[in-house]
Amino acid sequence: MDKELEIIASKEWVRTLLAQPVLARIATADLRSGQPHVVPVWFEWDAGCIWISSFNSTRKNRELAANPRAAVVVDVALDAHRNMAVIIEGRAEIIADPQVVVPRSTSIYARYLGEEGVKRPEPASWIVDPDNRIICLHPEKIYTFRED
Repeated sequence: MDKELEIIASKEWVRTLLAQPVLARIATADLRSGQPHVVPVWFEWDAGCIWISSFNSTRKNRELAANPRAAVVVDVALDAHRNMAVIIEGRAEIIADPQVVVPRSTSIYARYLGEEGVKRPEPASWIVDPDNRIICLHPEKIYTFRED
């Protein structure tokens, strides 16, 4: 197993955090200006990858097409004085293949909206939208932080 993925495998609280339907934030950067861009996203962790629902027309996708380096943070406050976070840095792959996009986006939407919620007109129409994409962030570095 890859050293970085061992971090997730060895820490129960990291697996628990990544299994929760909380927002993540993805950071991309404009290749020409270097200007960072950070946006909240829905995600799921599976098979050693952070999978993110996105659309080809978004700024993050345009930036990832030119510069696939990205970082994702998933964090939650445990209370007013304690929090925990997982930061994943790596190379993003933008996937357009409907055989990947449709089931993966369905799974991500169901994670946040429930099995019935994913059947509503929106997001059902998003799932099959030709602009729909899936970002797979392949981890190269993983950092964890937890205050107990």
